[in-house]
Amino acid sequence: MHTTDEPPRNNRAGIGRRRRGSRHRVRVALVGALGGIVAAGTALALGYLVANLTGGPWPVDAVGVQVIDWSPGPVKDWAVRTLGTADRPLLRVGICTTLLVIAAVAGALATRGHRRTAITIAGTLGLIGVTFALVSRSAATTTYNRLLPATITFVAAVAAMAVVTRGVSAPTRRSGSPAEPGPASTPDDSAQPAGFDRRRFLVTVSALAVAGGGAVGASRVVGGSGDELRTRVRVPRVQDGAGPVRAGLDLPGISPFMTQNEKFYRVDTLLQVPRIDPRQWELRVHGLVGNELRLSFDELLRRRLIERDITLTCVSNEVGGPYVGNARWIGVPIADILREAGVQEGADAVKSTSVDGLTIGTPLSALTDGRDAIFALAMNGEPLPFEHGFPVRMVVPGLYGYVSATKWIVDFEVTRFRNFSAYWTDRGWSVEAPVKTSSRIDVPRGFANLRAGPTIAAGVAWAQHRGISKVEVRIDDGPWQSATLAPADTTDTWRQWTYRWNATPGTHKLTVRATDGNGELQADREAPPRPNGSSGLHNTVVMVS
Repeated sequence: MHTTDEPPRNNRAGIGRRRRGSRHRVRVALVGALGGIVAAGTALALGYLVANLTGGPWPVDAVGVQVIDWSPGPVKDWAVRTLGTADRPLLRVGICTTLLVIAAVAGALATRGHRRTAITIAGTLGLIGVTFALVSRSAATTTYNRLLPATITFVAAVAAMAVVTRGVSAPTRRSGSPAEPGPASTPDDSAQPAGFDRRRFLVTVSALAVAGGGAVGASRVVGGSGDELRTRVRVPRVQDGAGPVRAGLDLPGISPFMTQNEKFYRVDTLLQVPRIDPRQWELRVHGLVGNELRLSFDELLRRRLIERDITLTCVSNEVGGPYVGNARWIGVPIADILREAGVQEGADAVKSTSVDGLTIGTPLSALTDGRDAIFALAMNGEPLPFEHGFPVRMVVPGLYGYVSATKWIVDFEVTRFRNFSAYWTDRGWSVEAPVKTSSRIDVPRGFANLRAGPTIAAGVAWAQHRGISKVEVRIDDGPWQSATLAPADTTDTWRQWTYRWNATPGTHKLTVRATDGNGELQADREAPPRPNGSSGLHNTVVMVS
């Protein structure tokens, strides 16, 4: 007769075996998950190497571009507003993390007798990459170059998953075939992989990891930075220059008059920046023209070149936002090319196409009304940076970039607006988008702590192709006071401004507004960037003690 609640000894032994079996299953599942991660990582690394060799899209980037294209407008707006240029690496990391998690689950399933399922999952992910690469907007010019990286990734994923799961896969029992009895068998044996060879597994995983790491290292060597493509290009001298570069105001915190290339904003839809050899680049000018043109990079260099200071603004810029910059550009006047091509009657638009297939629609009038619209070849005294359109891009003063500033341009079709719709207009943005008059407070920063006494507020204002004639500042609800403007460069550049005020203790709100060269006051009605640019007055709150 038992005098305690302790279970019989044989029951305790059974419970112990089940616990040990449960822990064993977890350990084996983790081993399988590790194998799945290594298999997927190796496949992605090999695909990355092939992408660098062929110039095709890495499958992760092909998927990423489709994610961007399919994302609802508000999601894109949030990403640009919140993440800025960090949205691309974060999207890459998110896609890779998702793939690795799925691969880990597949590897763990193999330890439960679902090896074929694991291999099928790997193959399915690979086929998705192939499909997206086929339809991707890529800088690759041939279907072969687009598909090869994804195809190699697909084959490598299936093969690697098959290899790493071979030794950790539990035997699949046929229905009605019980396990052979034996003294060592337990109720948990059916879930344990048979014949697991730890050494073989470690050798296999290590070999795949080395192969993947070697592919990544080789990718860096093969792909390089591509700088040799830019170093071959010499910035030509121009007879129609812009004169000496203005120094601008030298105040701590104010935007410099000229924005350095590495600090110039970038907003586009590509995860992989194109590296185009200018010797192979060509611009096709066609459509409603009398004379179709095909222009090489060298032919553009031999044409009449002009140098101009032009401020560019992204339509996604919020009031007071950072997506605006001023640079010195060298390029061929677009109007010269259009005259040579001979525009036919009835044309009112140009559809320009980037190397990745993105299209932009520009009013023909903005290219022929005398403004300095150019096919730009250089930026701030050097060949265009890859991120800003090397070897050739469009720059059109007075229009937001999404209707004018085509980077990596390869096609220029004279047409009518009614005959096409461009990438961004298909996504809810306006067909025509002249830049709105805007101003920004650079200093003091929001919620800055200031000392009472004489203080300087400063910033920039812009209204490209109209210019800025006045900037005013208001402290709290007081009257508008005129700020001091830096000397004007051209109507196509922004102007710096300063305002001196006597800061008194307390919390104060500073607000700025501008008037353009036509006498039109900046709109104070608040509006979001979509569909044709934000409006409203920028303000900042400071604490004075």
